[in-house]
Amino acid sequence: MLNALHISSFTTTSAMGRGLDQTLAALRQCRGGLLPCTFDNVELTTFVGEVPDVEAVNMPPQLSAFNCRNNRLAKLGLEQDGFDIAVRTAIERYGAARVGVFIGTSTAGILQTELAYRRRDIATGALPPDFIYHTTHSTFSVADFTRRYFNLAGPAVAVSSACSSSAKVFSSARRMLAAGLIDAAVVGGVDSLCLTTLYGFNSLGLISEQACRPFDADRNGISIGEAAAFALLERAPEHLPAEAVLLLGIGESSDAYHMSSPHPQGLGARMAMQDALSMAALKPADIDYINLHGTATQSNDASEGKAVFDLFGSDTPCSSTKGATGHTLGAAGGVEAVICALTLQNGLLPAGLNTAHPDPALSLNYLLKNCEQPVEVVLSNSFGFGGTNCSLIFGRAN
Repeated sequence: MLNALHISSFTTTSAMGRGLDQTLAALRQCRGGLLPCTFDNVELTTFVGEVPDVEAVNMPPQLSAFNCRNNRLAKLGLEQDGFDIAVRTAIERYGAARVGVFIGTSTAGILQTELAYRRRDIATGALPPDFIYHTTHSTFSVADFTRRYFNLAGPAVAVSSACSSSAKVFSSARRMLAAGLIDAAVVGGVDSLCLTTLYGFNSLGLISEQACRPFDADRNGISIGEAAAFALLERAPEHLPAEAVLLLGIGESSDAYHMSSPHPQGLGARMAMQDALSMAALKPADIDYINLHGTATQSNDASEGKAVFDLFGSDTPCSSTKGATGHTLGAAGGVEAVICALTLQNGLLPAGLNTAHPDPALSLNYLLKNCEQPVEVVLSNSFGFGGTNCSLIFGRAN
């Protein structure tokens, strides 16, 4: 418990719903948000997890330079579940210079550049004058937007490590808290739909034509999603309510096996999970549930499945919630951290949607139905291209 941090507020917005109530209801009802792709002018047969009405979000005049789909999605997420109020309360307590911002993203606002290229000057090829790269497309733009949204003066960091981005922000924030540089941290992840992602993953042969089926014997690819997820991290006070959620352990690794394929035996994945257990001073048997990275590609699920089996055996309940949200890329770690918090508070182990026949070669206790039981400690995996891996362990305060 010496390393425990209090997650004093959290929220998520994805294709499953806006905020915690809608997300929890979707989990309880085993209802996902994946639908056939009608995004922009995409001509691909696939399913996506699109958040409705992102285009209707209005930016305040002082933040108009940040107007893009990614930052509109971030604003939508920040204003759910009273999260923005919780952050402003923390600012009053600690000061604007003592609250840090750590946001994970993969492609940030690249859609804004895609749209700008459609409006290039025919004669010169110049992009339109209203296109502002550093406040929209730039990887840092969403962290900068979040900092300016709250008028913060502390450190602001963007982490872009592919699909582990918004899991690794918890580690970045923890290090600054431990160093005494900040007293609270806004951590999270935001990634939005764009043509680069959809066509890029399609070119790799990784897009499924149906809603993705993580860990299914017949899995055949991912479904891209978008989401915004945020949490407020603070040092744990001496007295906490029983429903409080703590960050107990973090494990990071980089197996650097291949640019886009994981180590076939799950070497980096196992190292990350083991390091998270070590930081939390826990044994594998202490974990009540594992939220798997579970992208629904053959190689990723096989690699993770071997690592999980080697460390936990075949008894620990596990599932991937990407069958409900889609793979939200740089936001996935944050979304699934919030789902883990809901799991702890509600005693609900969520089923893995769309999966009908768990791969028998992986020998895991993969949940096809929801399970309600007391939950004390959970683990969440996020693994990215290039072998950049992160595992997080969360627990109840009691």
